[in-house]
Amino acid sequence: MLFPMIIGGLIGYQFGRFPGLLIGAVAGVVVAGFLRKRLRATLQSRLQDLQASFIEPVFAVMGALCKADGVVTRDEIQVAEAFFDRFRLAGQQREAAKAAFNRGKAADFDLDAELNRFLRVTRGQQMMLQMFLQVQVSAVAADGQVHPAEHDMLVKIARTLGLPESQVEQLEAMLRGAHAGRAGGAGAASSGQQLEDAYKVLGVSSSATDAEVKKAYRKLMSENHPDKLAGRGLPESMRDMAEEKTREISHAYDIVTAARKASA
Repeated sequence: MLFPMIIGGLIGYQFGRFPGLLIGAVAGVVVAGFLRKRLRATLQSRLQDLQASFIEPVFAVMGALCKADGVVTRDEIQVAEAFFDRFRLAGQQREAAKAAFNRGKAADFDLDAELNRFLRVTRGQQMMLQMFLQVQVSAVAADGQVHPAEHDMLVKIARTLGLPESQVEQLEAMLRGAHAGRAGGAGAASSGQQLEDAYKVLGVSSSATDAEVKKAYRKLMSENHPDKLAGRGLPESMRDMAEEKTREISHAYDIVTAARKASA
């Protein structure tokens, strides 16, 4: 606020000395406030457009994924409906999401065209693309399993969005860990798989040093912070998914560090 006041005052002083300085200072503050409001409104409008453009592709691609193994089951439909609730969709938004899901199930659905449209809308923002992929993996892995045909389509989606295949493996590992936790934890027979999945979640190999593991963990936590994602256009209704992801990253880090301490 001080800078516009000074600039306005200096300009006013050139034309009217002291009275001009006062008038110019006030005018500078008024103009700056008006411009800030216009900019805020423009940014908010663009953010809302981006959020609206996020929902329909999410459910269209989800419909295609559910059809990937040849049939859309009642359980898969219930998963989609659960996401309607999770994203707090109501009224026209909910109907649009349903229509998009049904469009994705159609035999003539053009997956590549849908993904390329989404790429243009998001302008290739990595955080938005990664969250989009997370939603798709979460939808098909609701039972802790991913059908091979679904995995192949997830890999195709990732590649079309310019994301590495390793991100699909990372998210699948994350969902397996979350499912095991909901099922009451893993037994001794699956502890090896748990540790392997934890390394995949962190994106490092078991031969990585402790410093490399910590660096990878901190980088992931920073990249996936819910506030940072919201600032890039992620709908507020999807904040819990971002928080869920950070919890799974922390859980994976705990598993890796505990295993390393036990074997030291």
